Amino acid sequence: MADLKKKLSENVDGDFFVDSTCIDCDACRQIAPATFGELNEGYSFVYAQPQHAAEIQAAARALVACPVGSIGKLDKSGIREATLEFPTAISENVFYCGFNSERSFGANSFFVRHPEGNWLVDSPKFHPHLVKRFEAMGGVKHLFLTHRDDVADAHRYAQRFGSTRIIHITEKSAQPDAELFLEGTEPIELAPEFMAIPTPGHTRGHSVLLYKNKFLFTGDHLHWNRNKLQLGAFRNACWYSWPEQTASMARLLNFQFEYVLAGHGDRIFLPASQMYTELAALVDRMKATR
Repeated sequence: MADLKKKLSENVDGDFFVDSTCIDCDACRQIAPATFGELNEGYSFVYAQPQHAAEIQAAARALVACPVGSIGKLDKSGIREATLEFPTAISENVFYCGFNSERSFGANSFFVRHPEGNWLVDSPKFHPHLVKRFEAMGGVKHLFLTHRDDVADAHRYAQRFGSTRIIHITEKSAQPDAELFLEGTEPIELAPEFMAIPTPGHTRGHSVLLYKNKFLFTGDHLHWNRNKLQLGAFRNACWYSWPEQTASMARLLNFQFEYVLAGHGDRIFLPASQMYTELAALVDRMKATR
């Protein structure tokens, strides 16, 4: 947990605070936007203390999810309960794992509970609580890795559960002993209801995972910008090719989905028709950006 001696002066007084070890990964601002904001210096901070039960619970979940333990709470009550909430349900059988990892710069990861075998999309921190919860939910059969940046503790989960790790061949150096490598740029049906879609751009071998033509796990390719209230792509964090990422984004217009579940950046639900409209608008903005 955070060090009170390193508490940022910008925090409003009260139970919760952020210290100077914050890496500005955005996880806390996604989980508890009523409590945590962003400073220009590249830190999160408490701009408003949570007032009612739901806000307090959300802030406690953010504390647990923080990859570097930069969030503190003077009154330690509620932290254990927040830990037990993870993985938290998003919709149907899809969950947000929490326990974001410093090794992926605090990326979000997701769990799909499925009768033919569960899926983990990108890796959270290897944590005893998550291991127990995954065990109770039936283990992890498939571990889909969107790209090299967000593998985190994938190898440990794969060893623990005997999972099949799936990653694009051009990302092989990040997981050289993975069990299944994707190749090329064409969509690949991995199992009924699960399709891998290569989306080069952010990295050369970035891929997204489409589940049930409804849930799109997007890694660092696509996210929801909650400040502008529109879909977004990180131009300043495009490590391979912006033109390639733009072309990859345009190809997603051929698929139907309602949820964008991002590794970095916020997630969003929109009806499929509205999602298409928003995605087309993003592609236009990307084409106009150099």
